[in-house]
Amino acid sequence: MPLDELRTRLRQWCAEHVPHDWRRQQTGAGHQEYVRFQHWWFDELRAAGYAVPHWPAAWGGGFDLARQAVIFEELARADAPRLSLHFVSLHHAAGTFLGAGTPEQRDRYLTGILEGAVWCQGFSEPEAGSDLASLRTRAERRGDVYVVNGQKIWASGAAYAQHCLLLVRTDPAAPKRRGISYLVLDMDSPGVLVRPTRQITGEEHFCEIFLTDVEIPVGNLIGAENDGWRVAQSTLASERGGTMIELAERLAVGLGWLLGEVNGAGGKPTAGTVAGDRLARLAREVQALRLLVRQVITRPSAELAQGAHASVVKLYYSELLQRLTGFGMELAGLDGQRATRRPLSSGWESGTWLLDHIGSWEWTIPGGTSEIQRNIIAERALGLPREPAV
Repeated sequence: MPLDELRTRLRQWCAEHVPHDWRRQQTGAGHQEYVRFQHWWFDELRAAGYAVPHWPAAWGGGFDLARQAVIFEELARADAPRLSLHFVSLHHAAGTFLGAGTPEQRDRYLTGILEGAVWCQGFSEPEAGSDLASLRTRAERRGDVYVVNGQKIWASGAAYAQHCLLLVRTDPAAPKRRGISYLVLDMDSPGVLVRPTRQITGEEHFCEIFLTDVEIPVGNLIGAENDGWRVAQSTLASERGGTMIELAERLAVGLGWLLGEVNGAGGKPTAGTVAGDRLARLAREVQALRLLVRQVITRPSAELAQGAHASVVKLYYSELLQRLTGFGMELAGLDGQRATRRPLSSGWESGTWLLDHIGSWEWTIPGGTSEIQRNIIAERALGLPREPAV
């Protein structure tokens, strides 16, 4: 389908299907209403063929990069809800199974995702956040099962998930990165306890997961035993690669809101003003991000997983997001710092600049802090030596 025809079709579909008052409905909504709404919106996108454009054609996708960008761009321009509940499912889980899963695992779990299954990610631990290789959750093989004990933190959406992408240590005597395995955890397994973490904004999407003698079938192993570190790189590459197409387009929508803030009700021109100059600089940075994402996502998956390209995108996006939302908070002034509630299903781009700016700081911490990303770039892209251990 030609790009212009796809764009026209998307705009018509969005006009007919995006609820005009979804933000009002999702502001102050309870957890059950949020989950119901997310499943409904996923069903709408799936029925139209727009839920998984980044997946292979055999699984309902098959859109090339240019058409993926059109889909995400038009959804963003229409102010469509974001599939936050299904984010890990559609990107992290799917990318993992497509890259390292067996045919049986792909058939089972990708089919489940298309039917609405929700996934979370069990990577970080209290003593192993950015230093993921230091994780201590232990899995001991006993016959046909792994018996798992440990704790995970910052597991977004774990309270609603049916499955979890779980990193565990299966060989404590091996070097840190060589003794890790990658498992699928069914969240209803005996011994699994999920505890949401309430944030200062009132949100509870981050969770802790406690694992006590949890039995996981050996068939739930993804890749080879003790090769989980390599498999995890494909998961993280998916997060910082394909998912960034949509996030970059959403930043462009935020620019439009900033333009409205700068112009104000009188519609004064922005050229030559301090605010206008800052807005123009942000516009250039957003456009640079969009071009960078397109360059990175076209690289082979193996190169993306092993190189520093994904770290460059993650670092650039997260710090640009902070600058953009921070500028919005400045423009909003004191009135913009009143306590309000951010509508669920919106992500950061709710237009409530104070909460959006607070939320933007999450992006420089999970999945590897900005400091970790700079180390990766220094070592893998610039060839600088690793700092010796003290």
